[in-house]
Amino acid sequence: MKKILLGLFIISALIFVGCGDDASKESENVAESETKKEAKKPVKNLVKKDETMVAANGREVYIKGYMPDDKEKHPAVILSHGYNGCHADFTNECIYYAQNGFVAYALDFCGGSTKSKSTGKSTDMTIFTEKEDLLAVFDYVSKLEYVDSENIYLFGGSQGGLVTTLAAEELVDKVKGIALYYPALNIPDDWRNNYKTEEEIPEVSDFWGLQLGKGFFTSIRDFYTFDNIGKFSKKVLIIQGDKDTIVQVSVAERAANHYCNAELVILPGEGHGFTPAAGTIAMEKVLQFMQGK
Repeated sequence: MKKILLGLFIISALIFVGCGDDASKESENVAESETKKEAKKPVKNLVKKDETMVAANGREVYIKGYMPDDKEKHPAVILSHGYNGCHADFTNECIYYAQNGFVAYALDFCGGSTKSKSTGKSTDMTIFTEKEDLLAVFDYVSKLEYVDSENIYLFGGSQGGLVTTLAAEELVDKVKGIALYYPALNIPDDWRNNYKTEEEIPEVSDFWGLQLGKGFFTSIRDFYTFDNIGKFSKKVLIIQGDKDTIVQVSVAERAANHYCNAELVILPGEGHGFTPAAGTIAMEKVLQFMQGK
């Protein structure tokens, strides 16, 4: 396990195709000439978009993808949002990765958000239904004709990071690697502490603007994260802020030590959700990770 401390002054120059869910402007590519002059050439891999619904155990999972606009096969990455988030949380990442040769799909977990375009109620959602959603999306993406099925990564933030680690345990031979932003592997422990007995759990809870059913809590009552992850032996990247009060640095450190091939990047001064500057660093770091650099 390699631990890296990054200062926020180390920001690489990135080229984006705009921002927001529907951004699709062209980026510029500057090709080096053999002479002293540089010649601008047309962009070969313009970004195109795709959206569809994927069946998952009687539910329909909305996914939105960004990819190079060509007819070649490309490596892929599937991005999973956090608690009460949605696919649009990772639009900038999807566009950036597509610009750099990846097929990038972000999903809305069923019942995972007030903004979700997927079917299902939030009161029926658990981390295990979200794992089923992600596995269904992986199966769909892996069969796309423009995806290199032997070169697919999973990417998750917060609760989506926890779900990503669980899905990776079932996709050991199919996933190339996993990247995690402040993975909330502490969720089961936290709720065991909040509800000392099952009798204390209400039928419906309103937590951070999202209504949860009792099953969300009972399903993880006897579930211990670190007893159920670690079989995944391929490369793992964890990016964590040292001021995160929701997922403590100690959780990320334990995860990095738990996996046999993990790298932990600590971003000074960052909390649960990165500032734009830190987000740029994290996004670039994930790309390098997926490129094998």
